[in-house]
Amino acid sequence: MISWRKAGCRQMTAVFKHELSNYFHSLTAYFFGAFLLVFVGIGAMVYNIQQAVANFEYVLSFVSLVFVVLVPVLTMRVIAEERKQKTDQLLYSLPVTTTQVVIGKYLALLVIYLIPLCIICVYPLIFAQYGEVYLLTSYGSIAAFFVMGAALIAVGTFISSLTENQGFAAGIAIPVILLNYYSVSLAEHVSATAPGSAAALCVLCCLLGVIIRFMTKNASLAYAVSFVLLLAVGVVYLVDSTLFEGLLPRIMTRLSLFEQFYRFVNGVFDLTAIVYYLTVIVFFLFLSVQSLEKRRYN
Repeated sequence: MISWRKAGCRQMTAVFKHELSNYFHSLTAYFFGAFLLVFVGIGAMVYNIQQAVANFEYVLSFVSLVFVVLVPVLTMRVIAEERKQKTDQLLYSLPVTTTQVVIGKYLALLVIYLIPLCIICVYPLIFAQYGEVYLLTSYGSIAAFFVMGAALIAVGTFISSLTENQGFAAGIAIPVILLNYYSVSLAEHVSATAPGSAAALCVLCCLLGVIIRFMTKNASLAYAVSFVLLLAVGVVYLVDSTLFEGLLPRIMTRLSLFEQFYRFVNGVFDLTAIVYYLTVIVFFLFLSVQSLEKRRYN
């Protein structure tokens, strides 16, 4: 058992090193790091220097919008390129599991993301030499910034696993992340009535069935899950429709990755937000593994 685990770690490490080397032999890693540092520098100049604001976390709040473009650019090739060049077939023939491949690739992406963050960590220390900076809040926000970015990278990895076209993967990831960014603002304009929320949940149940159908190629399972969920929504609505009042706006707000991060910006270390980010990471990495497994068996 121990030797098997060591072999698995070596295989995952090999995937990690190979992927990391590929990023540094292309412009992707340098583009990502440079643009992230540029926007952090602009935010620091505007907030901390020109406006003489001591809160470095406001800079991170300003920069978070850049993830809408940077994350799709970083993740669009992670799996899509393997499928385009048919090198994924080689991976399937090697003594390495799909889980090890996905985790190895994901860890390489996290390292690319972590490098500019290490430079960003120096900013609060520099500003602390010229004024009073809330270091605990600043570094707590940087930690949350990293975990939020890790969750978005997991989402981008899953989207990349769905296609062999890098441009198409980026084209899907950008509106998905943009929708998540503005979900709180959109929640103010959607229907808060019980019928509207119930109808939206029914649509989500159908979409879940479509996703299950696509991931498993099992129509019976997809129809069964959708039917059970639709039946549950209908029964609950008939029993107490008031439970659905304002439900859709609350769901949109709760699912926003960016809204969770703003709590840290406001000086609140929310452990539930960290748990939510970790759940998103595990969930979308699991979906990425299932997407590759489906292709392996096809």
